[in-house]
Amino acid sequence: MKRTFLITSLLFSSIPLQAQKLKNGQDSIKIFYNKLFSDLESSYLHKNEVDWKNVKSETENNLKQYNSFENSLDEIKPLFDKIGANHCGIYYNNKHYSSSAKSISNLISEEWKTKYATKPDFEVKIIDDDIGYILIPRIIFFDINEKNIHDAAQPIYNEIAKLKAKKNLKGWIIDLRFNTGGNSTPMLLALYDFLGNNNIWGTVGLDKKRKSTVHLKKGVYYDNSRRQGLIHPVAPLLDQSKVALIIGPATGSAGEIVALSFKDRPNTVFIGEETYGATTSNIEVSLPFNITMALTTGLDSDRNGKTYDTITPDIIIIKQDNFDNFMLDKKVEKAIHFIRTS
Repeated sequence: MKRTFLITSLLFSSIPLQAQKLKNGQDSIKIFYNKLFSDLESSYLHKNEVDWKNVKSETENNLKQYNSFENSLDEIKPLFDKIGANHCGIYYNNKHYSSSAKSISNLISEEWKTKYATKPDFEVKIIDDDIGYILIPRIIFFDINEKNIHDAAQPIYNEIAKLKAKKNLKGWIIDLRFNTGGNSTPMLLALYDFLGNNNIWGTVGLDKKRKSTVHLKKGVYYDNSRRQGLIHPVAPLLDQSKVALIIGPATGSAGEIVALSFKDRPNTVFIGEETYGATTSNIEVSLPFNITMALTTGLDSDRNGKTYDTITPDIIIIKQDNFDNFMLDKKVEKAIHFIRTS
């Protein structure tokens, strides 16, 4: 089974394989890397840009130094670095193997770091009396199916629905500053009211030809007409309401999918800083020994098929975060100004 994944804090569904016994040393290494290279050569997005003969030769030579299979997985990082697979990942025994990580430490504020250390959960509340505020952090779970997607999305949606029923708000702030990735499907379902019954995003190949289209209809999430998940919506929609999305350098992968799904939505502004830049889509691939790979196969696109290396805000505000007092948070301040004056 293949499924599109959006990953920075890479999320995948670990699907059981036919039972395989882990062999010792070089036998296991050969079995695993043969299958890994087969999948990379056949499906990796940039496969035609890689000198596979040389890469395989170098990797095979490097693998001779390893006596155990698990230690040989240290070779994943240099391999992925060589082929530019900066959004792929290997998952084994609760460990994640990937390319060299892009550092954003100098781009994020001290206030962001302090808040992130608390592992912020989603928030839905009213600020400054008449503005709805929604914090959507990363959503990660490892058994992806329709029920689990619903169970993740519905509680967030319900909190939004309760708020919209309480009073006539002037607009909404959707804060994606802590959305470092995961599975975008429950995030987008939770935000269904704002997106409405529309195509919202998709994937394209390097030739920019459409590979998939995602749309929402009556609370159901469809990927190329295949139902992936749903929420039980409560009228009315908020698809014409004013929305300010706050994005930043840690907004990545699934967080970027949420952001680009709001591209070309009316009454919408993007505020903050340029996003991380993990705007490619992955599929799940099963490898030997119950190992899963997130394999990059497409480029993320907005509802009109446009792709983005990163998402740049309409209004740029560098750092100046304040999560203890929103009235001192310059991004929130600008969002409130947009909602009240535009």
